[in-house]
Amino acid sequence: MSDAPITKRGLDLLLDPRQNKSTAFSEAERDAYGLRGLLPPRVFSQDVQVERAIGNLRRKHTDLEKFIFLRALHGRNERLFYRLVLEHLDEMLPLIYTPTVGQACLEFASIFRQTQGLYITANDLGRVDEILGNWPRRNVSVIVVTDGERILGLGDLGANGMGIPIGKLALYSALAGVPPDQTLPIMLDVGTENASLRDDPLYLGLDQPRVRGDDYVALVDELVTGVQQHFPGCLIQFEDFATPNAFALLDRFQNACLCFNDDIQGTASVALAGVYASTRITGIPFSELRIMFLGAGSAATGIGDLIAYAFEDAGLSDSDARRRLTFCDSKGLVVAERTDLQPHNLPYAHDLPPMPFEDAVDKIKPHVLIGATGAPGTFTKDIVQAMARHNDRPVIFALSNPTDRAECTAEQAYTWSQGRAVFASGSPFGAVKLGDQTFSPGQGNNAYIFPGIGLGAIFCKARSLPPSAFLHAARTLSQAVRDADLASGALYPPLSQIREVSLDIAIDLVESLSSAGLATAPLGENWQTQLADEMYEPHY
Repeated sequence: MSDAPITKRGLDLLLDPRQNKSTAFSEAERDAYGLRGLLPPRVFSQDVQVERAIGNLRRKHTDLEKFIFLRALHGRNERLFYRLVLEHLDEMLPLIYTPTVGQACLEFASIFRQTQGLYITANDLGRVDEILGNWPRRNVSVIVVTDGERILGLGDLGANGMGIPIGKLALYSALAGVPPDQTLPIMLDVGTENASLRDDPLYLGLDQPRVRGDDYVALVDELVTGVQQHFPGCLIQFEDFATPNAFALLDRFQNACLCFNDDIQGTASVALAGVYASTRITGIPFSELRIMFLGAGSAATGIGDLIAYAFEDAGLSDSDARRRLTFCDSKGLVVAERTDLQPHNLPYAHDLPPMPFEDAVDKIKPHVLIGATGAPGTFTKDIVQAMARHNDRPVIFALSNPTDRAECTAEQAYTWSQGRAVFASGSPFGAVKLGDQTFSPGQGNNAYIFPGIGLGAIFCKARSLPPSAFLHAARTLSQAVRDADLASGALYPPLSQIREVSLDIAIDLVESLSSAGLATAPLGENWQTQLADEMYEPHY
């Protein structure tokens, strides 16, 4: 994608992060745009600027300091920020998103420097249309919105959760080439139950308990309606809502507008891709797998729903598909006789006797164990060894974020299984050496899925995103895993390939949505080339 024309001059140009090139402005540009004397005299290439920026970043002592540095760079020179991210993706991704974004959200009020996005509060009911009108750009194509109630595995962080939409949208631009000026982070601030935040004099959000019930629903309705009016065809990604609201909002809007919930559907897709890839190691056919979940919230149930859909696609009946999926929560196995279950749990409440998680592993003998609890250490040595007793290659996914919330570490999974575990996690773990083997586990990061989904959906102007969209994305991602990746212990391709994977997911999505009659944009003869050419490139 070519650069937009320069529309500003002098200091106004240097203070515009989207047009600023800083010391890379040429001699001719300095004369043309009134920059003479406003910059040091020497002209540098963007390559040298990247070298300077990475050196400055590496001199920071903590990941939070690096996060602050990167946010400041984004606020000064957007293209340099994204070029730095792409040039050093393995190093940058954990800094701009998980796990560092979790710490950044915890300290969001303290490290706040510069506003970004929109804040819509419970006090703004009836004024959401006005607030959306205050956003200066009319070409918004992707919105990420949160109400901050369930940030990663950290819980209710209220307005501090704004770090999540900001971080997610940076990944849309870096990993799928969605132009940054087409993205909009939104914080839906309805209060917080976190008393420590309300007692913090620096806290930026509403100092009140959360608004719930009809007023909450009315505010979200007003937001969704307003987005459709101000930004027609815009994709809305719901992010880090508590489980009851996550499912309720998805049910309310998924057929009414272009939207999805990344915690439910994006997590499900990336987990399913890992399960698909694991069968190439274990040799167990996908349709014969028994899969157990620890955790029964939105993420775990979303994974279960998509895997059940994939089982049916593989030829199983609905009842047979769901029988292959069992769930455990803090009270033990999810079974039919329990009276404390949420509606989303009921399809997986089987006619089995109640039992604790540890006994359920021995009773059911799952091939795959998936953790989505936010509770660290819940995959104990006994659990991992039980999985290893029942499987030559036990598949263990510790998906909770950030890293210190993982159900077990990569080293624990490999050590306790004597190197037989097939392991993936939600946050990154380093390589593990065990005897003469070195394992480099892959991260089941949603960033493999949602940027490509968004890119394809906005390109073809999709009406909605059916479950098949996330099934196809999982297959595309699993097919990108090479035999060499599997041999090293990774169920996902290297992060260096993620931009290509995003494009493949987008192309597959456009084809499937077009076939289903859900794409409204006409596709030309060379639309795949057009899609690739329109991806944002942060060069100058």
